[in-house]
Amino acid sequence: MEKGFLKAILRSEQTVFTFKELLLTWNVDAGIARRRISYYLKTGGLYAVRRGIYAKDRNYDRFELAVRIYTPAYISFETVLGSAGITFQYYNQVFVASYQSDEITADGQSFIFRRLKSPVLLASSGVENRQRYAIATPERAFLDVVYLNKEYHFDNLSPINWDTVNEIAPIYENRQFNDRINKYYRSTKE
Repeated sequence: MEKGFLKAILRSEQTVFTFKELLLTWNVDAGIARRRISYYLKTGGLYAVRRGIYAKDRNYDRFELAVRIYTPAYISFETVLGSAGITFQYYNQVFVASYQSDEITADGQSFIFRRLKSPVLLASSGVENRQRYAIATPERAFLDVVYLNKEYHFDNLSPINWDTVNEIAPIYENRQFNDRINKYYRSTKE
């Protein structure tokens, strides 16, 4: 097999690739791409993470994998809230905002996808685009959780910037949701 195809992958900043991305990178038909993938899997040039999703090696970015399983998607909910110190409970799962709800285990890692309606999911307010994946800011993750949960216990709301929350909140277009946000805001002032 020609080594140029593998070099195209190895030069990339990405650590995780879908079949479609490899097809576009190599600019070949699907049959040839399948044969090349099969060859690289056997020789160790690629690592199979999940059906149709491959990595350069076992040291891939799990957040990058999470947003490749279902697209569009971004890292949010408890994953972001925990890293921001807003919730203290540790979760081994990666929580992802997506167009459908699902729980998937890939390569020993659990991913929990929570469905958001399209206008919310596709709104870029409060979502940072990192090199290989998108991730919610703490304020956006807070709003995502409040949007999907009528009551939720947050351990520490002091890291939340309430001006940012008020800027992002209109994308959810829900009056009851706004009432819940105000309840959390008032609880920080007591």
